Amino acid sequence: MATENRIYIFDTTLRDGEQVPGCGLTKKEKVRLAQALEDLGVDIIEAGFPISSPGDFEAVKSVAEVIRNSSVCALSRAVEQDIVTAARAIENAVRPRIHTGIGTSDQHVFTKLRTTRDRILEKAHFCVSTAKKYVDDVEFYAEDAGRTENSFLAQVIQEAVNAGATVVNIPDTTGYCLPSEYGQKIKYLIDHVKGIENVIISTHCHNDLGLSTANSVEAIQQGARQVECTINGIGERAGNTSLEEVVMILKKHNWLNYTTGIHTEKLYSMSRLISETMNMPVQPNKAIVGANAFAHSSGIHQDGVIKNRDNYEIIDPAEVGVNKSSIILTARSGRAALNFRLGQLGIQLARPELESAYEEFLAVADQVSVVEDEHLQEIVAKLQDVA
Repeated sequence: MATENRIYIFDTTLRDGEQVPGCGLTKKEKVRLAQALEDLGVDIIEAGFPISSPGDFEAVKSVAEVIRNSSVCALSRAVEQDIVTAARAIENAVRPRIHTGIGTSDQHVFTKLRTTRDRILEKAHFCVSTAKKYVDDVEFYAEDAGRTENSFLAQVIQEAVNAGATVVNIPDTTGYCLPSEYGQKIKYLIDHVKGIENVIISTHCHNDLGLSTANSVEAIQQGARQVECTINGIGERAGNTSLEEVVMILKKHNWLNYTTGIHTEKLYSMSRLISETMNMPVQPNKAIVGANAFAHSSGIHQDGVIKNRDNYEIIDPAEVGVNKSSIILTARSGRAALNFRLGQLGIQLARPELESAYEEFLAVADQVSVVEDEHLQEIVAKLQDVA
C-alpha cells in the first residue's frame, strides 16, 4: 500500500523502450542502464520480458543480480510458462516483482484473444495467484484498460485484488483516453473495487495522441500512486509517458504535495545516456531534456531572461543537471542579448560602439542561422580596425 503522497516511479525503458525498432540492448548495456536508473532513484525497474528470448532472459537475470535498492520487475503474459520463466529470471533479485496480465477491452477480448469475458476473469485470477507462488510482489496489468468498459474493468481488477495483487496497472495502451476520461476511470475503480485501498494503482500511458503525461498526472490526482514511464518518453509507436516530465511537473507544482525519489539533477545526464546507448536522438524541443529546453533566441525573451531568469524559465537548469541557460544569437536577437554575450567573452563596449556592433551583427545574422562567438570576435575586430 502506498503512502498518501509518495509517487512510485516504475521505469520501463529497458522493456517498453527497448521495443522501439533499432533500440535493442545487449546484456551488458541493460545492466549498465539499470544501474544508472537505480542511481537516478527509480523505484521499480522493468528489466524485460524473459520468455521472449534466451538473450532477454539472461539480461533480466543479470540485472536482478546487481540491483540492490530498486525493485526488479519481469513482464509475463497470463501464461504459466511465462510466469515461471519470469520468476526464474528474477530469483536472485533483492526486491523481485512479476508483472503479469491480459487484455480486457472488447477489442482485445473478442478480436485478439478470441475468448469471452468470463474467461478473462478466470485468467486474471489465475495469473496473479500463479505469480504469488514465486514472489510476494505481483503487479497485474489490464491491457487496453483505456478502452475497456469501466464496469467490466472493475470486475477484472477485483479478481486481481482477490488473488493477491500488490499493484494493479491500468494501461491506456493505445493512448486513446482524454485526461478527464482516464482520471474518472481511476476514480471508478477506487469506488467499485473492494480492497483496492490496500494495493497501489499504477498508470501506464502511451502517447499516440500526445496525452500520456497529462493522463498520468490526472490519474495521480485521482488516486494512482505509481507511474510507469520511460526516459525521454521512448516506447512503442509514439512512445510512453516521459519520466522527466512527470517528475518535474510534480516538483514544480509542489502545492499538489506529491513527492518522488528521483534525483532530478541527474535527469539530463540520464537522458543523454539513454539516447546514446539506444541510438535514439532526443528532439531539440523535448521538454526538460531537449537541447532547446533552456535556449532563448527571441530578443524579447532574451532580454527578460537576462534581467530575471524567472521571466521565461520555470525550471532552474541546474535542477535537471544542465549547466546554464543558453542565449542563442540569431536575427531575432536584440542589443541586450548581444551585449550579454560580448560580456561573456570579456568584451565591454560603450553605447555608441554597441550600436555599431549591433548593425554589423544584424548583417551577419541575416547570412547565418546562428551567430557564434567567432563571428562576434570578427565583428569587434572589424570595428576596432575602423576606429
